[in-house]
Amino acid sequence: MNDRVPPTAPVPLATLLGHPALGLRQVAGAREADTPVYFVHTSEMEDPVPYLLGGELLLSAGVHCPEAAGAGTYWDRYVARTVQAGAAALGFGIAPVHDTVPRALVEACDRHGLPLVEVPRQTTFTAVASAVWDAMAERRHHELRSVTEAQQSLATAAARPHPVPAVLRQLGQHLGAWTVLYGPDGAELAAAGPRPDRPARTALGALAARLRSGPSSAAGRAAGADGEELQLTAYGLGGPAGPEDRLALGVCAPRRDGADGAIVGVAVVLLSLLTARRVVGAEAERTAALVRLMLGADPARVAGLLSPSPGQAGTPPEGRSGTREDGGLWTVVHGRRRGRGRDDGLLATAALAAGLGTPLVDLDGDALCALVPGEGAVRAQPGWTLGVGAPVAAAELPRGGADAARALRRAVAGRVPLVRHGPSRAGGVVSLVDPAEAGAHGRALLAPLDGAPALLETVRVWLSLHGSWDRTAVALEVHRNTVRQRIARAEALLDVDLGDADVRMELWFALKWA
Repeated sequence: MNDRVPPTAPVPLATLLGHPALGLRQVAGAREADTPVYFVHTSEMEDPVPYLLGGELLLSAGVHCPEAAGAGTYWDRYVARTVQAGAAALGFGIAPVHDTVPRALVEACDRHGLPLVEVPRQTTFTAVASAVWDAMAERRHHELRSVTEAQQSLATAAARPHPVPAVLRQLGQHLGAWTVLYGPDGAELAAAGPRPDRPARTALGALAARLRSGPSSAAGRAAGADGEELQLTAYGLGGPAGPEDRLALGVCAPRRDGADGAIVGVAVVLLSLLTARRVVGAEAERTAALVRLMLGADPARVAGLLSPSPGQAGTPPEGRSGTREDGGLWTVVHGRRRGRGRDDGLLATAALAAGLGTPLVDLDGDALCALVPGEGAVRAQPGWTLGVGAPVAAAELPRGGADAARALRRAVAGRVPLVRHGPSRAGGVVSLVDPAEAGAHGRALLAPLDGAPALLETVRVWLSLHGSWDRTAVALEVHRNTVRQRIARAEALLDVDLGDADVRMELWFALKWA
């Protein structure tokens, strides 16, 4: 089809052949059911080429060629010119000039591969044209409805906790396609839908790589496992990054129709917006290094993650306290992934950063550590179990991290999505004790457990979970018999009876102050 054909919804020739009121019958030429018809044009000119755009069902009663003139090469020249003009098919009317379709015309259409359709005597050309327009209107209405439904579902997916994978899944479902998001280096960051064979994936990756040289899209074809031709398209996602740094959307579909382009266009816009402020590459590594340093990690162990780069200003989420010159308050969050994660790396980090309201996220496999500025409420995140420490000053971040870790263990043991470590209440019995004296007493009481951190931590968790063997075992990820053995060993070393409530209370205060 040439580029003069407008972007209208075509009607397959098979639809017209199956129309019960028309009675059309194909008598020659290529028999492809999906031959698209864009127009209907009636002409009795010997050379219709100057009046055709391409894609027409050309209707003629053969007035321009009397019966006697059709015996020679007339019909062959006529069909050749019609094919040259790009007509989709030729409809030949029986009456008023010819009683049957000329044999020479049938042979010429077979030679040139032009579909030839017999229009019966009782069917007018106007009826054929009207059926085409009605079918076009119906197809256009169906396409508009499909695009509208796709827009709504894609927008809903973009509002979900993990929006990028959700948008890819919805796009794949609407197109019946495999959809994939490529990183700047060509790596597959996320994908959805039926995964094609390696040759098709390689070809699609090559199309995405072409976008780094500047074009916004690229298209191609590949053979599927069953020999079916697959349509491949790659789209560059907009944003401030240059072509060499931007992400790309790849689509591998068994077909492509008029509505697909509009649906993909919506997805490209949404994905561009969702990934415009993503945490990527070195930026993610620098953020992880900062979190580890502020929580007391050895600088030598995270120095490799820090690489010089231009400073990037960041704005704390609305409603949260930002960092101040004195360090302000920070809330430490520890987390553990529940089940098998659907996305990893950059996309998971970006989703958690958005959900927690902080760019300071360190995601290491199934473990999470984050610093939330200020005292804002931390909400549960889908697919994660979280422990939240009490807000602390920057100098006390290690203590905040320890509190968050203990809260996480309680959350895991209790099988709840989030547990907060409550700060000590002002007043009460604790306020009557001098902190220095309480600390000295606690260290002296727990001295027999020095050098046995596993025993000390087991006693701490067991007391925090009210002596539950099963929940302590879950929190520490050990067998319940191991918990019993450790508690018995601690009792022996401390020379106390942990079945005594007073002893447990004294030990708890010692653990709090030591």
